[in-house]
Amino acid sequence: MPRGLKKGPYVHPSILKHMGRTSPNSKVVIKIWSRASVITPEMIGYAFGVHNGKNFIEIKVMEDMVGHHFGEFAPTRKFVRHGGKMQRDLEQKTAATPAVTAPAKK
Repeated sequence: MPRGLKKGPYVHPSILKHMGRTSPNSKVVIKIWSRASVITPEMIGYAFGVHNGKNFIEIKVMEDMVGHHFGEFAPTRKFVRHGGKMQRDLEQKTAATPAVTAPAKK
């Protein structure tokens, strides 16, 4: 359920405070832990380091990110591929066989 229009989007106050100290296109990364904060149009151009539980994922805010939450751009789980030993053997076989290329046209 979205937040009410009367209240507006949720942005943690410390994010706004740090944005006031830096300029939009500076190389300074603003570290944040508030993954639930919404990206607003004023944040375009800033670089944020969003905490994923272990480390900070650097995100440069662009126009198409407005309205989304910071947590959407910093995954908290690492995907380990499926398949195990059988999948690894198949990948090694495909990597070992040379790709057939068409002869060059003159």
